[in-house]
Amino acid sequence: MKITVATDADAPVGEATTGRDGTWKVAVDKAGSYKVTLDQATLPAGKALRDPNRGTLTVQVFEGNARNVLFGLVDANAPPQGQQGDGGGGSSYWTRVAQLVFEGLNLGLIIALGAVGLSLIFGTTGLTNFAHGELLTIGAFLAFFFNTVLGLHLLIAAPIALVIAAGLGWGQDRFFWGQLRRRKTGLISMMIISIGLALFLRALLLFLFGGGGESYDQYVAQAGIQIGPISATPKSLVAMGIEIVVLIAVGLALTYTRLGKATRAVADNPALASSSGINVDRVIRLVWASGTCIAALAGILLGTTQNLNFQMGQQVLLLMFAGVTLGGLGTAFGALVGSLVVGMFVQVSTLWIPPEMKTIGALVVLIIVLMVRPQGILGRRERIG
Repeated sequence: MKITVATDADAPVGEATTGRDGTWKVAVDKAGSYKVTLDQATLPAGKALRDPNRGTLTVQVFEGNARNVLFGLVDANAPPQGQQGDGGGGSSYWTRVAQLVFEGLNLGLIIALGAVGLSLIFGTTGLTNFAHGELLTIGAFLAFFFNTVLGLHLLIAAPIALVIAAGLGWGQDRFFWGQLRRRKTGLISMMIISIGLALFLRALLLFLFGGGGESYDQYVAQAGIQIGPISATPKSLVAMGIEIVVLIAVGLALTYTRLGKATRAVADNPALASSSGINVDRVIRLVWASGTCIAALAGILLGTTQNLNFQMGQQVLLLMFAGVTLGGLGTAFGALVGSLVVGMFVQVSTLWIPPEMKTIGALVVLIIVLMVRPQGILGRRERIG
């Protein structure tokens, strides 16, 4: 497929031909607004744009950043966007609904992996960690380093990256956040510090790996498998299986293990937990280690479905916060439920709104639910004052 890029004044900038996996890249000289056009005559046989009127997209490119531009493709015999074949109940429409529900479940599970750690850290320390998105990115790029730079297979590189990520999480609390707690630093101050830490980590990743998109050496392009009305790649099915197993394991650990019970005790009342003989600092440190490890796993799995870039964690951070708030602040099970709702709504909302605006849907459902149930889906009512 042929892609052309031009300025707002229609001055040509460059063109590219997509690779076998559908990716393409055009370099621009400076920040600004650009028109990206897909030559629909070069589409593969049997494929068409989901919305034929969106063959040209206008995007804003910022200094030092890579901008992703996506063109949604469908089967050529599918009805155009906004139309429903067979009198509004046609099979093509419901096939698309089923596909979006599947994609929403996949996205929701990835968000849940990141949101569980975010929720546990908030529950045990009260910290709203705006640098949690960068933990996903660090995990993805650690696996990328071992995979592409050192030449290890991704199945070997990923576990090594997870072990290092867990160590980074432990060290982060041992030498940074734990020191701030001992100095009685306020939660508002710590939240602002987390914003600065996020900016620092993002800049560090940009310096180390550049602003372009990267990909793993394995599992980049795979043929789809048709399961009823749903088309899925093997890697997406395996990733969903891993996500479900990890989330179930976290739930069982929180419910039945000594560490899980201690974690819930610290989240409920740290002072009472300490007086009961629980080492609160040790529990918090282990929560940081496990939360960072799970977030890194989410970043690695996300990296198998899209290009890696230094902003990938930032792009899902808002959805993680939405999932945590929707499910109930400080509750791991609430984060899971809220993330699944957010992921499903984000994807299914593209039936009615442009894909570029789909994250707005997450904020809308968040506002509606919190107006009806301010404590979130699984949160508890609390008396204030």
